[in-house]
Amino acid sequence: MVESREYRAIAAWYGERTARRSGVRLIAHIDEGLAILERLGASSLAMRAFCLHPLVQGDAELATHGDQLAALSTDVTVVALAFEYRNIANATLSTRSIATAADIPLSPLAEVNAMLVADKVQNRKDFIACHRGTHPRSDALDRYFALWLERLGISEERYRELAR
Repeated sequence: MVESREYRAIAAWYGERTARRSGVRLIAHIDEGLAILERLGASSLAMRAFCLHPLVQGDAELATHGDQLAALSTDVTVVALAFEYRNIANATLSTRSIATAADIPLSPLAEVNAMLVADKVQNRKDFIACHRGTHPRSDALDRYFALWLERLGISEERYRELAR
């Protein structure tokens, strides 16, 4: 996967940058997410789209990279999966009030839901390792990840398995 056009695009964009609070290299999110997707048996299309998701998820990133999508991936399905990921993930950000897991929409596309599993497992792993108990929104983030994993059908045992 690291030789794919999509991985090369995100690796070039991230460069050596690290997360502000944890100091973890940003590319680690992609590398670990790809390992999770592999364990889930996800398609290569889902893996390639996962590589692109940070380039289209936020509005600022989309504005920056939107006109470059043909250069980022020549596969329209990969781009479509990245955009569907954007649609579903952005519908339930951590700042949104969520009463129950049922309030979280999922995609009709299995590939996108697998991408969401990879993203939420990887993000929760980093949250627990670097931010739980110290982040100003720690309790809210803990609940947010728990609701997402519940909605995605990921038990605590399965989470631990995937997070390894």
